[in-house]
Amino acid sequence: MAPRTDFPPVRACLFDMDGLLLDTEDIYTKCVNVILDRHGKPQLPWSVKARLQGRPGPAANAIFHNWAQLPIPPEQFTADLSAIQAAHFPSSQPLPGVVRLLADLGRTRYWAAKNQQDSKTTTTTTTTTTTTTATQPNHVHIALATSSHSQNFHLKTAHLTSLFSVFPTHRRVLGDDPRIPAGRGKPHPDIFLLALRTINDSLPAHEPPIRPDECLVFEDSVPGVEAGRRAGMRVVWCPHPMLAREYAGREADVLAGRIGEAGDDADPNQVGEVDDGWAEYLPSLEAFSYEKYGVVVPPIEVETEECMRDRVEDAEVVIHAN
Repeated sequence: MAPRTDFPPVRACLFDMDGLLLDTEDIYTKCVNVILDRHGKPQLPWSVKARLQGRPGPAANAIFHNWAQLPIPPEQFTADLSAIQAAHFPSSQPLPGVVRLLADLGRTRYWAAKNQQDSKTTTTTTTTTTTTTATQPNHVHIALATSSHSQNFHLKTAHLTSLFSVFPTHRRVLGDDPRIPAGRGKPHPDIFLLALRTINDSLPAHEPPIRPDECLVFEDSVPGVEAGRRAGMRVVWCPHPMLAREYAGREADVLAGRIGEAGDDADPNQVGEVDDGWAEYLPSLEAFSYEKYGVVVPPIEVETEECMRDRVEDAEVVIHAN
């Protein structure tokens, strides 16, 4: 089929965290391998790790224990792993391109702030509706959609409050969010649809609701790509080099969400078609093209303008518990 090319400009970006924003995948592997070695088991291979990535804890744990066959109960494994992770997660750092990308997207708030400032100084008797076109710069709203539960999220981000301040607290959806039904984590679309809802529920009154096809999902995991596609959103897949090697030759199926991670209970009509233009592979977020997605980033100098100084940043990392 011919790829779609008439996409609207992106109005919202939804981000995974582990392995996409933060360099945590090798930390995860290191921590698990400590326990495997302790019990005389082989190291965690990428063929298994690829199936764990992006999934909520219970689903990932079931896959892992079925493979590892450890001589300890799952509860002890979880306790031992948590203790090791507590010593290593606080050293996690952003992956290449992340700091710039989040800063650039955060700065797109200038377009809304400037329009609001201009409207205060312009008197008109005509009511207008804000629309987004390919030539009109717009505020790109962002949200976090991570399978990490609250405790691990805090461990990984408490030292990176400035980086994560671009995600308003009410737009952070974590893996243990009670609004996500049991068994509906990635690769199901619920977490991304919920993340979009947190944005739409907090949009200014003059902005129309954002549609799924106006959203861009950033993911590193294969289940995460499928979740984004099933949500009806465009996807950027930026995997760990070893994961990319694991799926060499099947990239097109990954981008279409057709690896089958959601199992037999998933709606087959939700996934995409091979080469349909809805998803792309990037080796690094440093290669992200703003122009391709209709994102216009204002120059950094706008940060000193009055309309930007009026904005109060939420720079505190607060565990989402709504």
